[in-house]
Amino acid sequence: MRRERLGQERTLKDVADAARISVPYLSEIERGRKEASSEVLAAAAQALGLGLGDLLALAHGRLVRLGSTTSPRGGRGASVSRRDGMCLAA
Repeated sequence: MRRERLGQERTLKDVADAARISVPYLSEIERGRKEASSEVLAAAAQALGLGLGDLLALAHGRLVRLGSTTSPRGGRGASVSRRDGMCLAA
């Protein structure tokens, strides 16, 4: 979500206002510190001009890319840090 927002050169306040959620809550969602409901994710996606499916597809693509990184030992996915993860509630 953050990448899309920044790509659109929009502020947290702009997107949060359009989605009718608080700025701190949106920030926490973007940082992976809060688990948002599907309704909140849909509102945030709509505020960004996306459908919920589009937002989830972007997240899926990012997770696939992160999961395919090679660890120092040659394994796959081991180098992904906890902060790079994403939890989606439906």
